[in-house]
Amino acid sequence: MKSDEIKKGIAHAPHRALLYAGGLSDKNIEKPFIGIASSFSDLVPGHVNMRDLERQIEKGIHSNGGQAYIFGTPAICDGISMGHSGMRYSLPSRDLIADCVESTAGAHQLDGLVLLTNCDKITPGMIMGALRLNIPTVVVTAGPSLEGFCKGEKLTFIRGSSEAVGRYRAGNITEEKLHEMEHFACPTAGACQGLYTANTLACLTEVMGLSVEGCATSSAVSSKKRRIAFDSGFLAVDLVKENIRPKDIITKTSLRNAIVVDLALGGSTNSILHLLAIANTAGIDLSLNDFEELSFKIPQLIKLDPSAVLTMTDFDHAGGISGAIKNLWGKTPELKNTKNVEGKTIEQIAENAWVDEEVIKPFDNPITKNPGLAILHGSLAEMGAVVKISGVADECFEFTGKAKCYDCEEDAMKGIENDDVKAGDVVVIRYEGPKGGPGMREMLAPTSLLVGKGLGKKCALITDGRFSGGTRGLCIGHICPEALDGGIIGLVQNGDEIKIDINKRTIDLHVSKEELEKRRQNLVIKTKEVERGYLTKYAKTVSGANKGAITE
Repeated sequence: MKSDEIKKGIAHAPHRALLYAGGLSDKNIEKPFIGIASSFSDLVPGHVNMRDLERQIEKGIHSNGGQAYIFGTPAICDGISMGHSGMRYSLPSRDLIADCVESTAGAHQLDGLVLLTNCDKITPGMIMGALRLNIPTVVVTAGPSLEGFCKGEKLTFIRGSSEAVGRYRAGNITEEKLHEMEHFACPTAGACQGLYTANTLACLTEVMGLSVEGCATSSAVSSKKRRIAFDSGFLAVDLVKENIRPKDIITKTSLRNAIVVDLALGGSTNSILHLLAIANTAGIDLSLNDFEELSFKIPQLIKLDPSAVLTMTDFDHAGGISGAIKNLWGKTPELKNTKNVEGKTIEQIAENAWVDEEVIKPFDNPITKNPGLAILHGSLAEMGAVVKISGVADECFEFTGKAKCYDCEEDAMKGIENDDVKAGDVVVIRYEGPKGGPGMREMLAPTSLLVGKGLGKKCALITDGRFSGGTRGLCIGHICPEALDGGIIGLVQNGDEIKIDINKRTIDLHVSKEELEKRRQNLVIKTKEVERGYLTKYAKTVSGANKGAITE
């Protein structure tokens, strides 16, 4: 075992002395050392119940003959950090979390890991850290929140707060009603109730095979989640004994399986960034081409909030990830037979699953023949851009409008609030990419405001930044190259015509090459003032969104 490096032999008496100081018993020193990387935080609603799940994981580890050690990692709530400068830290925190997991587990020679995670960047960050070490690992995602209710109206975080702000700005609800809704939008601990980034990554982690069956969709406040936590701790010891490692589970095939299910579910566009980053960490050749290729082959089988009223609770009751796999298995050759940490194959999961086909549609009778996500190319995005098709109304698949340009999210918000943005406009928000932000902020606030003001089907929004999984509407993100790298998005001027064609997967600026070259000669690239610190280092090392915004 790796932990023998700190606990066996005369030379390691000092190490043992320190382990004993932490309360280790002689009865346990020979057992596998399993780290519980916990992202517990009182600041993050999706993580506030993790103390209980830590105990369940710890019980599972000790019940199967392991020695558990809990250590912490950072956790950022995207909802709380949204819409202001704090969001610049969100995506960069993914790589910071990977560093923390790698550093702590590597320095202490842990034999295995249970990753207790839930929200947005934390899940892929932890997985990246475990892949760097490649020691036996199980992931426990803490689960979604239950939906809220306010006087008969079913609420989720997005509908009950972000979009409610737009409804108030448009004069459709009173300020008293807005405050009433915000109290009921998030009634329990857990990740936001829809298929936003946190729950998307939980689903894809289960598909890739790093979580036990049923983990992704089981509620944060359910007894099922507590049992899953215990079983995952128990399983981690078995994985150490059998020497089953993350790179045995995370392969090109399992990653492509994750893309297939992502397209079928209509997950968050952020999943593209994170799957690319996970693949890069594992040394696997995965690119936007894989997403583009598969997007023409996989229909969407279910629509969840924010694109519909169904929530993760409904998805779980309908069969969850196992149900989705059942309706995909054997219908598309793109879903391959990989194995998860429990030793279950995709085929076995499909054969034993129950599915409610009123909620998770059959492959040959899908919600829509379009996939949930797509990659766009064109003169505005030579290296690609992404769109969540599942959040776009059919009548908006082809959209031509006039550009309304803003060099940061705050200016765009002011423009939308002050009614400078009109029906038919294409809102352009630039200098918000991985380097230009820095940090590639999510644009949930402006997209939700557009929806709330009744412009969700009448305007488009494009950006070199990214979107929350809670975004809906005609929103194109991850435009590469970004403005700071000299991308065409930095040359767009107010009034320019932009055409988006989702069916053809194109996004083009209708301005001549000669005119663009004139503009480039006079272009002054706008850099943001960032004080010395983590974001400065991040901006110097981060790659483009088309590579997963990895730090190199």
